[in-house]
Amino acid sequence: MLKKLITRNNISIHGDGSKAMLLVHGYGCDQNMWRFITPEFKDDYKIILIDLVGSGKADEVAYDYDKYSTLEGHANDIIEICKALDLKDLIFVGHSVSAMIGTLAVIKNPDIFKKIIMIGPSPRYINDGDYFGGFTQSDIDELMETLDSNYLGWSSAMAPVIMGNPDRPELAEELEQSFCQNNPEIANHFAKVTFLGDNRSDLNKVTIETLILQSQSDVIASIEVGKYVHNNLSNSQFVILDAIGHCPHLSAPDQTIKAMKKFLT
Repeated sequence: MLKKLITRNNISIHGDGSKAMLLVHGYGCDQNMWRFITPEFKDDYKIILIDLVGSGKADEVAYDYDKYSTLEGHANDIIEICKALDLKDLIFVGHSVSAMIGTLAVIKNPDIFKKIIMIGPSPRYINDGDYFGGFTQSDIDELMETLDSNYLGWSSAMAPVIMGNPDRPELAEELEQSFCQNNPEIANHFAKVTFLGDNRSDLNKVTIETLILQSQSDVIASIEVGKYVHNNLSNSQFVILDAIGHCPHLSAPDQTIKAMKKFLT
């Protein structure tokens, strides 16, 4: 069973610590995005890295469109991996959509998890009444149309916007390359699941200690969204990093590490 999961999710394990930390990437990314973070924790933690099915070097054949029509499919994968590796008191670190995947996994099987760290989370991207998600329905509709018609063009145009930090173009180039390595059909499907989802009602079901890390400026998940997540989690801390863009673990790893370590100690 474990061998099958290792292949399915391209699982890699690093570090010699007695505690466990599972880090899960966001939309269009892969486990390589954590390379600046993991060296700082490998002495104290056994670090588990995965690629979500449909991303990175995970088994593309394992992508079941019905199973992954909601984030529950990925949450179930997380629980399967945790049980196969016999993980307990786990620190879960989720970037972007994986913060919500982790939320669902914690709700389903809270005994596995000790703390959760969310980087740039958003439970709902579309504005809804008094709720500000940052995008109108027409924004998302246009996004989906562009993804359907020209995924590579979308990747090239959006990577610099998502990453921010125009003075460091190599960051946007890396994100674009990450987007472009994925199967466009699967990427389009996962985008619909991600950007049309609504996990607001799930937040208050999480009772474990949670850290929310938020960049000062993030076009995908604004400070207002971060505050909403914080206000709807009963046991959370909210930290605004002096960082720009949706991927502070790449663009501001030192600050991200500092905030994580403070929370974990």
